[in-house]
Amino acid sequence: MVLGKLVHYTVDAVLLSTVVAGVRRSTGFAPNASAIPDPTIRSVAEKFLGVGETVFDMIQATAVNSSYFKRDPR
Repeated sequence: MVLGKLVHYTVDAVLLSTVVAGVRRSTGFAPNASAIPDPTIRSVAEKFLGVGETVFDMIQATAVNSSYFKRDPR
């Protein structure tokens, strides 16, 4: 029961971080982690955002190499 909740919250956190990474990539706006005064919490926040960047890069690489996706000319 507890392990299931932990996995659920972890997946939710990774999804949230990935959405924030996507917003940063598409708009240029990102959370200002340097505004966090505590260095430990700032480090955790930067790692949290880094996980989202990594997942976003993996999803993007998969989409680029997949035949199910094509570039939308705008």
